[in-house]
Amino acid sequence: MTTGKKRIHFVINPAAGGDEPILNTINDLANQFEIEWGASITHKFGEGIEFARRAAEDGFDIVAGYGGDGTQHEIANGLLGTDALMGVLPGGTGNNFAKEIGTPQKLRPAVELLCGEHNVRNVDVVKMGGMCFILRLYVGIEPEQQTSREDKDKYGKLAYVIDAHRKAQETKEVNYRITIDDEEIEGPGKVLYVVNAPTGDAGISIMGDLSSVDDGLMDVFILNTNDLNTIAGSIDRFLKIDSHNAKEYMRQGKEMTVHTDPDLPVWTDGEYIGRTPIA
Repeated sequence: MTTGKKRIHFVINPAAGGDEPILNTINDLANQFEIEWGASITHKFGEGIEFARRAAEDGFDIVAGYGGDGTQHEIANGLLGTDALMGVLPGGTGNNFAKEIGTPQKLRPAVELLCGEHNVRNVDVVKMGGMCFILRLYVGIEPEQQTSREDKDKYGKLAYVIDAHRKAQETKEVNYRITIDDEEIEGPGKVLYVVNAPTGDAGISIMGDLSSVDDGLMDVFILNTNDLNTIAGSIDRFLKIDSHNAKEYMRQGKEMTVHTDPDLPVWTDGEYIGRTPIA
């Protein structure tokens, strides 16, 4: 039997966020807005997908993830193909997807937004095999090179900056063979990025004005410290400079495949998912 009330299920990553009263805040606002709500607590990667899918099957109108971009990645995968709406609560270090769609960066106003009147925004997702990603995919960073949870807790957003130079030096140049729609590209590179949602940690688009989360296109580029033009192009896109490098070293498309020699690690929304090739 249905009550006619809005129903929201919250999937909470307990490793995310700071020392804030998550359930107390949810309960307080849900009571104020007469919302029927439930919650699940994740303990390992992948549980959020199952919790989100189960909540959608149980008839919840909105399934909201509290956590960082990895948590939002799981919620999106769990809800793909269902009728439930995806809600986003900021609880991570960067919260890039939350910034991308304009979610308040504090817990209480974000929950209040979900419980009250709000607009629904359609966003792109990129499907790869049986999974999807909402922010970006990158190729070339080994798991042991990834920014650690300890560094994130200690340095916050600065941890990514501290690690950037080390990754650039440690990552080896390899040969990439990429097909984007009907265009084939082959050449050396270190790290390949496939961007769906371009907002970065500072809340600024890493693609400038050339990309949007709802334009129906993937934005693809390679960074190579042995080819400074690729670096210059990325800087120009970030600074919204309309230069030759900004456009020459980026491609847009709806379908792509990636082969590398040798094979390389693949990450989507900050989570390691396997190795190349990908399609």
